[in-house]
Amino acid sequence: MVWPEDVLSIVLATVLGAGIGLERQLSGKPAGLRTNLLICLGAAVFTILSREMASGTQASATRIAAGIVTGVGFLGAGAIIQDRAGVHGLTTAAGIWLVASIGMACGGGFYTLALVASGIAVLALIGLRRIERPIDRYVKKKQAQYSGEDSD
Repeated sequence: MVWPEDVLSIVLATVLGAGIGLERQLSGKPAGLRTNLLICLGAAVFTILSREMASGTQASATRIAAGIVTGVGFLGAGAIIQDRAGVHGLTTAAGIWLVASIGMACGGGFYTLALVASGIAVLALIGLRRIERPIDRYVKKKQAQYSGEDSD
């Protein structure tokens, strides 16, 4: 049976997953709005199920949580691509993993934790992009200088 707190848990997980997913969608990343929303919602539902299935028994509610962490790790690994230009998808993979943890926090009733983690994630994804661009330009400039020195 779904209780009002469980409904709050899955609604909050949906909103928070969508919030992080929206940033990824606007950035043109493959794991965008729907993917992040579904991962966060799924992790919340699994956490609620785990808690409910273990209540009143000797069973551990952490068993499903461990499965979520492992399963989402494999999902994130599928987002990582290595080619000649380097490795791509690491932020997407990390975001998938984080969104699952936010869903688990919602499912477990840790709403403040979920809200704070989501806020920090969105700030990091948006704010750090502005810092990364000048750093990337600097690194490329230094690499070009070093490669030019080596060819002499």
